[in-house]
Amino acid sequence: MPEADPGGGSGTARLIDGKAAAARIRAEVARQAAALAARHGLVPGLAVVLVGEDPASQVYVRNKVRQTGETGMRSFETRLPATVSQARLLDEVARLNADPAVHGILVQLPLPKHVEEAAITDAIAPAKDVDGFSIVNTGLLAARGAGMIPCTPLGCLLLLKETRPALAGLNALVVGRSNIVGKPMLQLLLREHCTVTVAHSRTRNLADECRRADILVAAIGKPRMIRGDWIRPGATVIDVGINRVRVDTPEGPREKLVGDVDFDAAVRVAGAITPVPGGVGPMTIACLLRNTITAACAQHGVDPGGLSG
Repeated sequence: MPEADPGGGSGTARLIDGKAAAARIRAEVARQAAALAARHGLVPGLAVVLVGEDPASQVYVRNKVRQTGETGMRSFETRLPATVSQARLLDEVARLNADPAVHGILVQLPLPKHVEEAAITDAIAPAKDVDGFSIVNTGLLAARGAGMIPCTPLGCLLLLKETRPALAGLNALVVGRSNIVGKPMLQLLLREHCTVTVAHSRTRNLADECRRADILVAAIGKPRMIRGDWIRPGATVIDVGINRVRVDTPEGPREKLVGDVDFDAAVRVAGAITPVPGGVGPMTIACLLRNTITAACAQHGVDPGGLSG
């Protein structure tokens, strides 16, 4: 079994700062966007489609639109009512697919129940699918380790590689098998030559699986489900969960954001851990902007590696 991170489990884990990492990505995206405009007369464009009035989705979209503009890219926003038909939404996706000013398309999920999400995501042109959810991009990631990579798993991987640059040979456990995080995270870790296990609601002896992991990615959507004594000493823990729970304070009950890992206990055992909030969350939008630059470059035959100098 690979050894745990040297020095881990000795008192307090290193906190993995997602805010700082996301700021570095946004700064690089801004430099690349400026270079694209100066050298190629190209301004990358990101289109976001919001259906309905879900408060959380509105916040996400507002942040995406703001950060897109801050990095020097164009933002296109379409708002449709929750009653919109699937056909009308497909027409909007087709319009954006055909628009040369739009290099990336994101349809904010979840969608109303009468709309088939897979039909919408698969209708987005693979070259513009900056969320990486279409069947073409998921297939490319699974078969070739390529294609547009979903933003949250990509953010997790970048945080992991900053924390532990040598991932090959490590035992990794992904708790959760969603198409948005769990499955693509599996593929990314395999691409890095980890030995990967995926756990889910029917996994037996989950605690034992966790204790074997050098890398633990928690993406199951249950607050504090992963206990501190399940963490292998020195392990690197990436907590994707964002759960709202009610806590009692001297001022009365209030809501608090917590992850899928019992942070207060895990931080005393792990070698490194992402906090919630401030860990994986900020990376998602940063990686969306990164994917938009990648998409714009690919559509115009520009090498993104040559834009940073």
